[in-house]
Amino acid sequence: MNIVPRLRLCALPLAVSLALAACGGSSAPSDAKKPSEPPPAAMAAAADTALPAGWKRVAGAEMPAVHDQKAVLPAKVHSDDGVDIAVTDTRRIIAGGDDVIAVIEALGLGKQVFAAPTNTTTEAGRAAPHQFLFNRTTGVEGVLSLRGSLFLGNSLRRHTELAKKLREVGEPAVVIDDLQPAPDKVRKVAAALGLAEAGQTLATQVQRQLDEAAAIGRGLGHAPRVIHVSATGAGGAPTVAGADSASAQLIALAGGVNIGTEAGVKNYSQLSNEGVVAAAPEVILVTEHDLQLFGGAEGLWKSYPTLKQTPAGQANRVWVMPDVQLKYTSVGSGAGALALARALAALPKA
Repeated sequence: MNIVPRLRLCALPLAVSLALAACGGSSAPSDAKKPSEPPPAAMAAAADTALPAGWKRVAGAEMPAVHDQKAVLPAKVHSDDGVDIAVTDTRRIIAGGDDVIAVIEALGLGKQVFAAPTNTTTEAGRAAPHQFLFNRTTGVEGVLSLRGSLFLGNSLRRHTELAKKLREVGEPAVVIDDLQPAPDKVRKVAAALGLAEAGQTLATQVQRQLDEAAAIGRGLGHAPRVIHVSATGAGGAPTVAGADSASAQLIALAGGVNIGTEAGVKNYSQLSNEGVVAAAPEVILVTEHDLQLFGGAEGLWKSYPTLKQTPAGQANRVWVMPDVQLKYTSVGSGAGALALARALAALPKA
C-alpha cells in the first residue's frame, strides 16, 4: 500500500489552482487515501463505464508523445520563480500536479514520478510509490522525507516558498507556473528533465492542435453555450469553471461561450440553481474524474437539479472528457480543444 504523508489543510474553498490559504501544521505519515477519492481501480475503469443514453465521450485520440529520447543532464533551467537551477537527477520526481505529470508521461518517463498529489488522475501519478497532499503550507520536512531527487512544482502561489526552502538545504526544486500557455509549460517541464529538444517537438504538436481547434471554432456560425461542472471546489460543493480556468480557455478556443466566464465566476465556484437556468447552457461538460466523484449521472443531476431545465439538460446533452484534456493546461490541451471543437461543430444547427 502506498504511504501517504498527510498535511493539515485549511477548511477553505478549493480553487482550480488548488491554492489554499495558510494554516499551521506539519506532515505526518498515513497509509490511507482521502475518503472522498474513489479507489484507483474505479478511476482506471471510468473511461470504460457505459454512459446514459444521449451522453457521449469527447476525447482527442491523438495525444502528443515523444519517447525514447536520451536526457542531457545536468540540465540548467530557469525556474518560473526566478531562480536558475541545475538538475542532475530525475529518477525520483516529486510532482506538484497532473499538468506536470502529463508532460512527464508524454516524454515516456512516467515511471520516474516518485510522488504525486493525492487527487491525481494520471496513470503515472496513481502508480507512484507515494501520494502527497500539496498545498501552500506543505512542510519542507515532509517533502524531504520522501527522498526524491527533484521537486517539480506546478504553481507559483503554492510552491514558491516550498521550493525556496528546499534549495536552502541543497535539494533541487523547479517551479512551473500553472497559468501559462500549454506549449510553454510543455517546453519548460521537458527542459527541466534534460529533454529540451523533445519538449520542443511536443510543444509544436500541441500548438498545431490548438491552432486547428481555433480554426474550427472561428468557423462556427453559432457559439454554443457551454457549462463545465465539477464536483470539487467551494469547500467540496459542486462548482462551475470560471474565467481563469483551463477549461474556460479551451471552450473559448473551440468556439463556445463558457457560462462561468459570462457569469463572472472565478476559478471553480458555485453558481446558484437559478443562475444555471438563466445561463441556458446548450452543452454540459464534466470530466471522467468528476463524474466518478458525483457518483455518476444520478449524482450529477442531484448536485445541480436545475441543469435538467436547461436546453442542454432537456436534450440530455452531457459530454464527458478526460481530465487531462479539459481541466489542466498541459500536453493534452490541444487534443482536448480539437475534440471539443469538432463536437461543437457537429451540433444541430439552431
